[in-house]
Amino acid sequence: MSQFSVNILGCGSATPTAFHNPSSQVIDFRGNLMMVDCGEGAQAMMRRMRLKFSRLSHIFISHLHGDHFFGLPGLLSTMALHEKSGTVTIHAFEAGLEVLRKTMAIFCPDPGYEIVYDPIKYTDATIIDTDALTVETVRLSHRVPCVGFVFREKTKSRHINGEMVRFYNVPTYKMNALKAGEDYTMPDGTVIANHRLTFDPDPAMSYAYLSDTAYNPALAEKVRGVSLMFHEATYSDIDENNAAKRGHSTARQAAMLARQAEAGQLMLGHFSKRYNGDEELLLTEAREVFPDTILAKEGLKVELI
Repeated sequence: MSQFSVNILGCGSATPTAFHNPSSQVIDFRGNLMMVDCGEGAQAMMRRMRLKFSRLSHIFISHLHGDHFFGLPGLLSTMALHEKSGTVTIHAFEAGLEVLRKTMAIFCPDPGYEIVYDPIKYTDATIIDTDALTVETVRLSHRVPCVGFVFREKTKSRHINGEMVRFYNVPTYKMNALKAGEDYTMPDGTVIANHRLTFDPDPAMSYAYLSDTAYNPALAEKVRGVSLMFHEATYSDIDENNAAKRGHSTARQAAMLARQAEAGQLMLGHFSKRYNGDEELLLTEAREVFPDTILAKEGLKVELI
């Protein structure tokens, strides 16, 4: 079972439709849930996908357009009704946090859990750095200040080679040191190289969320080599000019960036309502440039392995 997955709650654009909810995703990293954007309908989809409110610890808001934000007050209020404990940290631009503080003060003044309001800036920065994971903001090109989020798993521990450890009689208390890459020195002073006692770790996974944004080749270096890239694909080729004017991208442009960034896989989303839930044209255009492309869809879970 994957320890790093992306769950799609909504993949539509500005207007909710019968086919798609506005933007929202939940990242499950080793059992800890982190939400990226919170359009209307997000909390209902969490229930349908059996993602527990109690495990949600961080919420990242890319920008202050309603289709990425309007579901947040309702979600936080519902979490209070479910008697959530602990802390939820909201990472968003200060203007949005101020609105949220005032809204919660009126409608949910005593949620029963701690809400931490963490202002982000319109720049590239590391906003979370733990032993296992970093989260970075990357500056996007939209009509208002907007950032993407890049989640990078840190290098994992090496795997113990049980046969060799027993052969050299390595004591149990040395296992953590071996997993960290240290050599083992035997009682007679002989040094056993770590690679003889361990196997390489599983590859570290990474995920980039890039929405909303016009096509920007400079982003490729900032997200180079990510395991999975989510990139907005609001329009098809025929509406490329409209995409540029409105600070959005076409599916083909998303694929171009994925190819330039050498991403492992591309997921398209933020679909315009004009496609009526049938985004196969967008998928076809993207795959002409970057074959390993999939469409986001409500209820989809993508495991990074």
